[in-house]
Amino acid sequence: MKRMMRSTTVLGLIHNGKACIGADGQVTFGETIVKHTARKVRKIHDDKVLIGFAGGAADAITLFEKMEEKLDEFRGNLPKAAVELGREWRSDKVLRRLDAIIAVLDKEHAYILTGEGDIIEPEDKIVAIGSGGPYAYAAAKALIENTELDARTICEKALKIAASICIYTNDRITLLEL
Repeated sequence: MKRMMRSTTVLGLIHNGKACIGADGQVTFGETIVKHTARKVRKIHDDKVLIGFAGGAADAITLFEKMEEKLDEFRGNLPKAAVELGREWRSDKVLRRLDAIIAVLDKEHAYILTGEGDIIEPEDKIVAIGSGGPYAYAAAKALIENTELDARTICEKALKIAASICIYTNDRITLLEL
């Protein structure tokens, strides 16, 4: 059995003109927790874009750098940068082997990108990836529809709910906002 190191659970959302991304801090190696305080989210492109990853850390860093390049190339146009990164990721022989998924958002657009060529822009502007992603997504959706909380609070509470359910997600959360 191949034992893989993984970082999981990132949630991003746009709500009431604010964008927030958050992630838990847990990294696992096979069935063992090897780190509790990983930083899986960053601000890029002069702090105008939020990005996070699930999967292999080294692969994700490569993708963060590629997204930064695309944003520079397309003068901060996130939709164009996302499409071009997705296209390059799918067609490049080296990038295609990267084992990570990224979530990227600004105040208007939110995307999930994969090495399969997926460029997903959810209608509800909630992006969730990793093992705890579905739990965080469901919690965020319920909080948005049933409370008056701000984007940051929704993101934090949703990630804490995911941590209470998913064994690959912890409650040491990093949050960033625009």
